[in-house]
Amino acid sequence: MKKYPLARCMLAAAILVALTAAPLYAQTASTDASATVQTGATDGQAATRLSGQFATFAGSDANAQALVDGLRNGSTVVLATATTNPDGTTSTSQTTLQPATGKLGYGNVKIALSLAEASLAKAGITDPTAEELAAALNGGTLTLADGTSVELQGVLAARAAGEGWGQIANAMGFKLGDVMRSPKAVGSTAAGAHAHAKVTGVALATNQRAAHASVDHVAGAAATHPERPAMPERPQRPDRPQLPSRPDVPSHAGRPGG
Repeated sequence: MKKYPLARCMLAAAILVALTAAPLYAQTASTDASATVQTGATDGQAATRLSGQFATFAGSDANAQALVDGLRNGSTVVLATATTNPDGTTSTSQTTLQPATGKLGYGNVKIALSLAEASLAKAGITDPTAEELAAALNGGTLTLADGTSVELQGVLAARAAGEGWGQIANAMGFKLGDVMRSPKAVGSTAAGAHAHAKVTGVALATNQRAAHASVDHVAGAAATHPERPAMPERPQRPDRPQLPSRPDVPSHAGRPGG
């Protein structure tokens, strides 16, 4: 029987193990790549579907896509508004929005945009500008043509302050389920809605988040360190009654016959 050196036997065994593991590694790598592609496709489909649902509300496909991406990633949103000038030319203005909530899932993005659409529809605004969109999301004050003003809490600002979506909807006078079915219809039929309101000015909230944080901090501090009650005053000690004076001792009488 022919004998082989030990080194050659070990080399042959290593090659055999490598050849056996290669198909398994290739299959694992292929599976991981397939999962990555599928996840990316799913996210892309969700973003495309949402932006399509809110394209009319946002004023354009580009604005809708910017809103969905910005709310999903917690990144800055740049919205564009095209305006037709009296001479027939068109000018475009941009409004920058930083979502108050940070990153949101696609389901929460849909709720936030639906509530924003309903809140503007309640104010009589069905074709909002970029500034009006920003006010509906982060908060602000709308000045109408008749001089009245509409205060928008901002659905993202309320969410960042710790309110649930149902609470936010109730505060606006809506039911969340109705809003999700048809936000514009719910807002248009809400009490106090202005018919096709014309907005002459928008003041966006810049420190609303800080105000909420300050209120929460003060409330938390009060709960952690409650104010100590004042100590009751000690009752005044009554004066001690004066002791009666001792009667004088009578002098001794002289002995009789003395």
